[in-house]
Amino acid sequence: MKGKNILLKTTKVLSWTFVVLLVIGLITLTKVDRSPIQDQDFYKQTFAALEQLDFPKTQGESWLAGWARTNMTPPQPVPLVGYAPRGNYEFVQDSSFVKALTLSNGKTQVAWLNFELLIVHPALANQIQEAIKSNELPIDQVIFTATHTHSGMGGYMPGPMGELAFGGYDQTTVDLLVKSSLNALKNALAAQDTVSITFRKSDAGNLVANRFVKDGPKDPFVRQLIFTKKSGKKATFLTYSAHATAMTTKFMGLSGDYPFYLMENLEKRAFDFAIYAAGTVGSHMPLRPGNSPEKVQQYAHELDSTLALKMTYFATVKKPQIRHASLPISLREPHLRISDNLRLRPWLFNYLLGDTNPHFDITLIGNTLMIASSGELSGVFYEKWDQLAQSKGLNLIVTTFNGGYIGYITPDELYDEHYHEVREMNWYGPGNGKYFDEMILRIISKSNP
Repeated sequence: MKGKNILLKTTKVLSWTFVVLLVIGLITLTKVDRSPIQDQDFYKQTFAALEQLDFPKTQGESWLAGWARTNMTPPQPVPLVGYAPRGNYEFVQDSSFVKALTLSNGKTQVAWLNFELLIVHPALANQIQEAIKSNELPIDQVIFTATHTHSGMGGYMPGPMGELAFGGYDQTTVDLLVKSSLNALKNALAAQDTVSITFRKSDAGNLVANRFVKDGPKDPFVRQLIFTKKSGKKATFLTYSAHATAMTTKFMGLSGDYPFYLMENLEKRAFDFAIYAAGTVGSHMPLRPGNSPEKVQQYAHELDSTLALKMTYFATVKKPQIRHASLPISLREPHLRISDNLRLRPWLFNYLLGDTNPHFDITLIGNTLMIASSGELSGVFYEKWDQLAQSKGLNLIVTTFNGGYIGYITPDELYDEHYHEVREMNWYGPGNGKYFDEMILRIISKSNP
């Protein structure tokens, strides 16, 4: 009889456990939506908005540009962000900077803000935008960019996932970033002078690889805008597709990774000021000689040498014409997967990660089209975009981390591969490779120099 009672109690416990787990599963999990993306209402809405997008143009007499930087290194150690949680940095390998580049044709003013951070979170971007407005800075469009260093500072990402994996949220840190951004912007505006602008493209394919497919397609090019004042002072804005993951995952110092050393090299060799903005880094890795600070510096030096020796294209950006716009992007429900066909329900994703602010910032500077994305785009799409842009007489520069973040945008055929980037970091479901590819092709088609 005693044995029967134990068996009955065990059965009840197991039954209740099963019921509780089932209820939790039903509340928190649902199936992956694999319906064709082109049939979705959000897809049609975004393309309708793109067709109707207001893309105003101004024509000036000349180009005016200014640049400045502000040291934003915290006075005390804060958490490192990138790879896995590592706690506070133990020493400062490299100081962290926010850099501002402003450009005007006398009628329209655009500004790039560049951070030595993993991403520019929407919460940070919103507070900077509000500060720009309250300080009445004469800027028509602000484009956020980041170096995407995986050894940078945290403290600017709210929400449970931010607290768990991205250094949490500290208002003191955010205030420092906002204050530093305003300072850089004010100094850049004050330093504006007449400039000439050139576009340059260099082949650095020997220093980057496709990290999903061995010997697979990649974007090999460094793309640069070069601004030269009458005084001879020069600034450059450049992009590259290799992830800023050259440092070891166990590195405990605050560092800008290879982009910091690349900019340092450029400023010693040819420029007074350099901005590195992460390009189409999704699925691209650096082919560096090692992961120590010395080896990372060597990698940056090799990349700098490549820029000097392997230029493939050079052109002057003559017409002082600016067009700019922002395109909100509608997406599927969130698809943070835990298996091939199961994902977290949207309410749980939104609770964990909050606002992702999906959008494109579009800026046409003379005949140079710049597109800033909230999706961490893969460079495997770039060749097709470049070909279309060139057929229209356009130079093309694509950057990421524009004050929104929606995860990786990679080729759709990789969606069911067991890569971290296409499972845990693909946040909005299947079909986004095709979706973003088509959006960018349409933006290029609509842009006329």
